[in-house]
Amino acid sequence: MIKWAIIFAVIGLIAGALGFAGIGGAAIGIAKFLFWAGIIIAVVLFVLGMTIAKKVT
Repeated sequence: MIKWAIIFAVIGLIAGALGFAGIGGAAIGIAKFLFWAGIIIAVVLFVLGMTIAKKVT
Protein backbone atom coordinates (compact mmCIF):
# COMPACT_ATOMS: atom_id res chain seq x y z
CA MET A 1 0.00 0.00 0.00
CA ILE A 2 2.83 2.36 0.73
CA LYS A 3 4.16 1.76 -2.80
CA TRP A 4 0.80 2.80 -4.27
CA ALA A 5 0.70 5.84 -1.98
CA ILE A 6 4.07 6.95 -3.34
CA ILE A 7 2.90 6.38 -6.92
CA PHE A 8 -0.24 8.46 -6.40
CA ALA A 9 1.77 11.18 -4.65
CA VAL A 10 4.13 11.42 -7.62
CA ILE A 11 1.18 11.50 -10.04
CA GLY A 12 -0.41 14.24 -7.95
CA LEU A 13 2.76 16.31 -7.85
CA ILE A 14 3.33 15.99 -11.59
CA ALA A 15 -0.30 16.81 -12.38
CA GLY A 16 -0.18 19.80 -10.04
CA ALA A 17 3.02 21.06 -11.62
CA LEU A 18 1.46 20.82 -15.08
CA GLY A 19 -1.60 22.78 -13.99
CA PHE A 20 -4.12 19.96 -13.57
CA ALA A 21 -5.17 20.98 -10.06
CA GLY A 22 -8.27 18.76 -9.89
CA ILE A 23 -6.46 15.59 -10.86
CA GLY A 24 -3.47 16.50 -8.70
CA GLY A 25 -5.61 17.13 -5.64
CA ALA A 26 -7.52 13.89 -6.11
CA ALA A 27 -4.31 11.88 -6.52
CA ILE A 28 -2.80 13.41 -3.39
CA GLY A 29 -6.01 12.63 -1.48
CA ILE A 30 -5.82 9.00 -2.58
CA ALA A 31 -2.13 8.89 -1.63
CA LYS A 32 -2.89 10.19 1.87
CA PHE A 33 -5.63 7.60 2.35
CA LEU A 34 -3.46 4.72 1.14
CA PHE A 35 -0.55 5.83 3.33
CA TRP A 36 -2.60 5.97 6.52
CA ALA A 37 -4.46 2.76 5.68
CA GLY A 38 -1.12 1.00 5.22
CA ILE A 39 0.23 2.36 8.51
CA ILE A 40 -2.91 1.33 10.42
CA ILE A 41 -2.86 -2.18 8.94
CA ALA A 42 0.85 -2.54 9.77
CA VAL A 43 0.29 -1.48 13.38
CA VAL A 44 -2.70 -3.82 13.81
CA LEU A 45 -0.75 -6.76 12.38
CA PHE A 46 2.23 -5.92 14.59
CA VAL A 47 0.08 -5.86 17.73
CA LEU A 48 -1.68 -9.09 16.75
CA GLY A 49 1.65 -10.74 16.03
CA MET A 50 3.03 -9.73 19.41
CA THR A 51 -0.02 -10.94 21.34
CA ILE A 52 -0.35 -14.23 19.45
CA ALA A 53 3.37 -14.94 19.73
CA LYS A 54 3.16 -14.61 23.52
CA LYS A 55 0.21 -17.03 23.72
CA VAL A 56 1.81 -19.67 21.47
CA THR A 57 5.26 -19.77 23.06
